[in-house]
Amino acid sequence: MARPYNFSAGPAAMPAEVLQQAAAEMLDWHGSGMSVMEMSHRGQDFGTILEAAEADLRELLAVPSHFRVLFMQGGGLAENAIVPLNLSRGQAVDFVVTGSWSQKSLKEAQRYCGARVAASNETDAHTRLPEPATWHIGADAQYVHLCSNETINGVEVHELPDLKALGSDAPLVIDFSSHVASRPVDWSRVGLAFGGAQKNLGPAGLTLVVVREDLLGHALAACPSAFDYKTVADNRSMYNTPPTYAIYMAGLTFQWLKRQTDGALRGVAAMEARNIAKAELLYGYIDQSAFYVNKVAANCRSRMNVPFFLRDESRNDAFLAGAKAASLLQLKGHKSVGGMRASIYNAMPIEGVQALVAYMRQFEQTQA
Repeated sequence: MARPYNFSAGPAAMPAEVLQQAAAEMLDWHGSGMSVMEMSHRGQDFGTILEAAEADLRELLAVPSHFRVLFMQGGGLAENAIVPLNLSRGQAVDFVVTGSWSQKSLKEAQRYCGARVAASNETDAHTRLPEPATWHIGADAQYVHLCSNETINGVEVHELPDLKALGSDAPLVIDFSSHVASRPVDWSRVGLAFGGAQKNLGPAGLTLVVVREDLLGHALAACPSAFDYKTVADNRSMYNTPPTYAIYMAGLTFQWLKRQTDGALRGVAAMEARNIAKAELLYGYIDQSAFYVNKVAANCRSRMNVPFFLRDESRNDAFLAGAKAASLLQLKGHKSVGGMRASIYNAMPIEGVQALVAYMRQFEQTQA
């Protein structure tokens, strides 16, 4: 029996191949006689898993050698504190507010430093992106924070800004939780990237941080030692017990990503091509429909999270009940904005989006 299509925003669907491999290895990983979740994080077996995961991630995302890869805990919300504790030096930090997550990031950082708004799309109800040329970045900014994909509002930055071209030497910090590994990263424009794994990389519990080496070693005295990036880097992500099973699952996902092809494209490049096709299919149907609407400007629509609304919202419950009956799960929009949301991360096949569009068309026809 085919599995339902899970459109959850996170924790999100994982590749079936990954789940099947994890199930097969659950009681005995590679003849070790142990499940991965039973292993010592300092033993040789887990060391092999950790090293392979980092190497595969570096290959997939083309991470330069002068960046350190950290496997941490706490999720993106914790990083909203951990980043300013490490990089702000207690001074000024500029935030580009593009939706709900960057608003939370700003509010949290204000507890540790002089966090301020460099640009905001709040007056546009988070449906457009402020052009980088309009950002007000202070000469004293220790870094600039940007959420490059807003999961709730469905806004994505498709090209990272070049801060040097804007006259700033501040490093760019990106929260790429909800679209990591869905497209390449231009590391020449990034100082630090962080993201929770539970949307595109694996299960909840693992947080990925990729940080330029020159940004290490500046943590505030109040920063907990387990969250000091230099301490974590110096100890190869094992200063404290890391989320071992989540790292293992992410490692399996990295291997799955490396196997993906789309014509001559491989890995992340292949995923980007697929993600573009999935997004175009869903947005294309919504745009031609008089029954559904997406409010985000076309040039900054997320490829990962597609919020949409029924023009007659009295039919929302019927739509969701019918979707569940059709094995299309977790389409209800975030409580703060309402409506519907289809999250179509890497693990969502094109067949899932085709099934959703077919159901949306059928539902529209029956309601006419």
